[in-house]
Amino acid sequence: MTRSRLTRRDKLSSSSAIWNLLAAGLGFRGTIAYFLPAGFDEAYYFLYTKHLDWSYFDHPPAVAISTGIGLWLTGQVTPLTMRLGSLTLFTGSLWLMYQTGRQLFGERVGLLSCVITSLTPLFFIGVGTLTAPDNALIFFWSLALYLCSREFFLIDEPASDYIPSSRLTWISLSVGLACLGKYHGFVLGLSLVAFCLTSNRYRRVFASKWLWLGVLVFGLSLFPIIYWNAGHDWISFRFQLGDRFAAYENQPRDRYSISALLGVIAAQIGYLCPSIALPLWWVTFKKLFRKRADRLHEHLSQENIVAEKINLLLWSGLPVAVGFTLVGGITHTFPAWPAPGLWSLSILLALAASHWPSRAVSKWLKSTGWVLGVLLMFALTHISLGTLQKPSKYALFGGVVSAQADPSTEMIDAVQLRRRLGESDAFGAAIAHSVFVITEDYWLSGYIAIAMPENIPKATSLPVTSFSIDPRGHAFWFDPAKHVGQNALLMGSTHKPQTEMLGKLSPYFESITLIDEISMLRGDEPTETFYLYQANNLIKPYPYPY
Repeated sequence: MTRSRLTRRDKLSSSSAIWNLLAAGLGFRGTIAYFLPAGFDEAYYFLYTKHLDWSYFDHPPAVAISTGIGLWLTGQVTPLTMRLGSLTLFTGSLWLMYQTGRQLFGERVGLLSCVITSLTPLFFIGVGTLTAPDNALIFFWSLALYLCSREFFLIDEPASDYIPSSRLTWISLSVGLACLGKYHGFVLGLSLVAFCLTSNRYRRVFASKWLWLGVLVFGLSLFPIIYWNAGHDWISFRFQLGDRFAAYENQPRDRYSISALLGVIAAQIGYLCPSIALPLWWVTFKKLFRKRADRLHEHLSQENIVAEKINLLLWSGLPVAVGFTLVGGITHTFPAWPAPGLWSLSILLALAASHWPSRAVSKWLKSTGWVLGVLLMFALTHISLGTLQKPSKYALFGGVVSAQADPSTEMIDAVQLRRRLGESDAFGAAIAHSVFVITEDYWLSGYIAIAMPENIPKATSLPVTSFSIDPRGHAFWFDPAKHVGQNALLMGSTHKPQTEMLGKLSPYFESITLIDEISMLRGDEPTETFYLYQANNLIKPYPYPY
């Protein structure tokens, strides 16, 4: 297979198509980013921007930069400004995806790769809209793949000897920067090593000075993670490799659960969209078994070069995609864990689709896009206005679900909460007599920090922390021992019984007094209530578990 030669007119048309696609995707994701309230994790990552450090307890440092860049540039704290980094990085990731597919298999595959990943909900929402560690991970993962396509397949002639170049060093740096986004980057590095080890053509990289310079650069890029962990008993690595699961009710199971695995697979199909997930896995396993058969009669040919390209994508995709899917049978997992591997494998789906009838491909992608677009806009209007809520000012057909039974109300509109706190005289008085703000849940503390009213200057300067058995980064940002004898503003919400929260926290204060209740509205109807307490005189430090 060779890349077809394009006329100047074809190139201009293709260039116009890719830029139109990137602009349309950015506009669509920007609309979601503007109207969608901050998610639990996003609110927590906002706290990273308030406590800049070399690294963090549960993630490397890149998410602090990707979350903070919009805040620092605009001076405003809103869901959109928090997401400007993710919107920009994902646009760059899509461009790199296009360039990688184009370099490996031609213009059509490059365009299809970009379209498929643009339409996949797990990617364009989880990576391209919401702020997350995956924003930087996927960008540098994509950069590493693109550099690999240039390093290993710049010349497609099978008789040409591969000569290692300085791009090996840049690939190593990209992998290191991916590690600063999320620890998945280490798996990418090992996968690329395995790709070279299993290829006679590329095994010579291990004798190249550029690779060993790259190893040095890779090590230096990890300095923030190593430096922070060396001073904190290597807690990040211990947490990610096992301790984190103790924070969840679903502890690692005593035996492997097939039913749990099937649940994970079903959820993944939903997050990817069935019309993309099912053909993606079908094509992936078809290419995998075809590759194994080809190796039985391997010879230096154009077909073998194509097989090596497929091999690169399989090695960069399967370990993460399959590994983090299978682990769902033994413990709790998250949808984003296999995402980087699925990202690489999307190029294989684009390669297969490039051989399908153009009309069928057009109908497949357009119907997927329209269905997803309508469903997402419908969901967004409900989350923002309560179109399915009963009652609601904007309810359709009278609504179908009460606010108390609707899980979407747990996504707190922090901008509305900020406005209501600013209007509360009791809140202003409590802030004047408090030295810190506390909640019981680490994720709720992020919402509270976002909601601190700017019209009360002291509010935005007070530390917001969590007294919880799962405090995450708060255990390193806040030292309760230094605040013994001081007053705090305690905030809770109806997502958890107040008697339970007060029972856990009352032993640490001389007194806790309810001072106000703040109702949150959607569709002019109350959906959640925040309770404000004056917590006087911290009498003993809260014992963080880390």
